[in-house]
Amino acid sequence: MKTMTVNDVIRQCPVTIGVFTQYHIDSCCGGAVSIEEAARRDGAELEGLLDALNEATAKGGR
Repeated sequence: MKTMTVNDVIRQCPVTIGVFTQYHIDSCCGGAVSIEEAARRDGAELEGLLDALNEATAKGGR
């Protein structure tokens, strides 16, 4: 998942918007980059972000 773009993840599973917001990831104008790159750019801890995204997608579905 870390190589998917932020925008692609949001399109596939809109419930992840809250996770990106919680981790201070710019999912609007900065969403065209990979999750890994966005985490590095915005100072988020990658593994925690990925865990939260996986949990949100498992619970929330589409």
